[in-house]
Amino acid sequence: MGDESNEWLLESRQGLPATIAYLREAYPAPQWRDHHNFGELADFWLQVHASLRQQGDQLQQITQSFREGGLDANAFQQAFVPRFNHFLQHLEGHHQIEDAVYFPKFRQLDPRMQQGFDLLENDHELIHSALVTSLDAARQLVVALPRGARAAQTANDGYADATDRLIQLLARHLADEEDLVIPAMLEHGERSVG
Repeated sequence: MGDESNEWLLESRQGLPATIAYLREAYPAPQWRDHHNFGELADFWLQVHASLRQQGDQLQQITQSFREGGLDANAFQQAFVPRFNHFLQHLEGHHQIEDAVYFPKFRQLDPRMQQGFDLLENDHELIHSALVTSLDAARQLVVALPRGARAAQTANDGYADATDRLIQLLARHLADEEDLVIPAMLEHGERSVG
């Protein structure tokens, strides 16, 4: 995909083009749950994505509350650290299963899906890099907490910037992935990938 348009890069994408998400028009999102092929796997997939979105939102809310003085350093650390760790593990585990198990099965269903799943796997690499940057910023933040308000606030700003980027990339990726995966399940049936 080396010479492809920059509009397909995760950071600049505004959704997938119809040539890649070629089933999207036949299976619009508002009608997914009513389709006879919508089953447990599709429902689970959407639940996992909703959970990742919710966890990202919680981290942003905790960070914002600390930034605005609603949480002191101790309360922030107690709220932040376990949620951040869970989010990282959840996201990494989800991507590993997709890359190793599900994406290869989707590729076998129809060669037209190859390009879309190549994009999604490239997204995973970019998201992983953003995740590592966010993790490094989170570590710096936790180390800065006992150093006083100014050090903690500076570190929090760095963490917030890194995590805002991660959440933005993740949101675009999840929406695009759903535009490929769920219509494919509806078209081919869940058993073809389950």
